[in-house]
Amino acid sequence: MHEVGLVQSALEIALDHAAQQGAQQIHRLKLRVGALSGVVPEALQFAFEVVVRGTMAEGALLEIEDVPVICFCPTCQKEFSAPGWFFDCPSCGQPSADVRQGAELELASLEVS
Repeated sequence: MHEVGLVQSALEIALDHAAQQGAQQIHRLKLRVGALSGVVPEALQFAFEVVVRGTMAEGALLEIEDVPVICFCPTCQKEFSAPGWFFDCPSCGQPSADVRQGAELELASLEVS
């Protein structure tokens, strides 16, 4: 389960930022998870509950924002939502390899005190 390693990395970043702010407690972390990231949100949640034990993030809420796949069609010069695994422009039918969002996995925000 590579989600454990991902959560550990996100937690390290969060702990560093919290320490820089002089915080004593992390209350909420928000992760943006792209549909193409290969990450299972439920596994992230489970890993988070285990990894935060004994840290200043114990008891914190993990908020996961699902990020849909958005591609760009060079023919139509428009972005479009790609709901499946085939990134064909809905206007002209041309396939696109220009994925603009949906592969990210990032720590988007942190709430501390």
